[in-house]
Amino acid sequence: MSRTIKRGPPPRRPVVKKKQQKQSLGDRLLARVPVSQETLQKAATWSILGMVGAAAIGGALWAGVPAMAATAAAEGVGRAGFRVEQIEITGLKRMDRMSVYAVALDQQSRALPLVDLAEVRAKLLRYGWIADAHVSRRYPDTLLVDVVEREPAAVWQDQGQLSLIDKAGVLLEPVDPARMPDLPLVIGPGAHRQEASYQRLMAAAPSLRGKVKAAAWVGNRRWDITFESGETLALPQENAAAALMKFAEMERDRALLGKGWLRFDLRDPTRLVARKPGADARTVPDKDAASTAPARIETAQADIV
Repeated sequence: MSRTIKRGPPPRRPVVKKKQQKQSLGDRLLARVPVSQETLQKAATWSILGMVGAAAIGGALWAGVPAMAATAAAEGVGRAGFRVEQIEITGLKRMDRMSVYAVALDQQSRALPLVDLAEVRAKLLRYGWIADAHVSRRYPDTLLVDVVEREPAAVWQDQGQLSLIDKAGVLLEPVDPARMPDLPLVIGPGAHRQEASYQRLMAAAPSLRGKVKAAAWVGNRRWDITFESGETLALPQENAAAALMKFAEMERDRALLGKGWLRFDLRDPTRLVARKPGADARTVPDKDAASTAPARIETAQADIV
């Protein structure tokens, strides 16, 4: 008698779970960047092309390839997208921005590798306003210009013309008489070249600085100071700062300004000669001088420069 043996279903093989691959730190950082992967790939491509183009030009020049070939290579890089399309300017406060654009765009070629950075800087330094400039490239299409401007220190008046100058006397730009800035006024031929000495003079007597309206450079050798109250003070050629300090002390002790005097003369440091309109000059004795009763001086003599 045969026996039927029933067989059950074949045993199931255990399912082995695949381990998830761990993301690298770089992948995790890229996932957090709010820029698409396609954009990042494009940026990387531009960077590689830029480096390859620059290396090709440098290699051509190093190998002795004629300048025309190097220029052609740079133009090829420019046609590939590396052309000056943007100019970023920083540091400007007062100078006309369009003047900087005009210099930056004054190129024989707009290919970014061909821009002569040193030449652009040299042209910018010809402008009085610009004390220094740094010019660089940012691939694929931007020229960067960082400018250091001069600071205006005074207005120079010469033969009726007004010009803004810095502390070194560098001419910055013409000044409209109807729009005079609140700056010291220096007058006379060569006065702009004496701006540094004028600043040292004013620093010697800071109490008078706010009362000074203008300073005239006389005979290319000395200063006449005009005050807001209308008086003029003639200073000596030598030791002008000491004379101005002496006048500041006398003004503090006797309040000379705003009292109707027309002119003070301190070219003789031992005495102050003062004159009122329509009257003879009289000497105001210096309290530290040896003589306490100096002789009177006629008006004509007091006005001699």
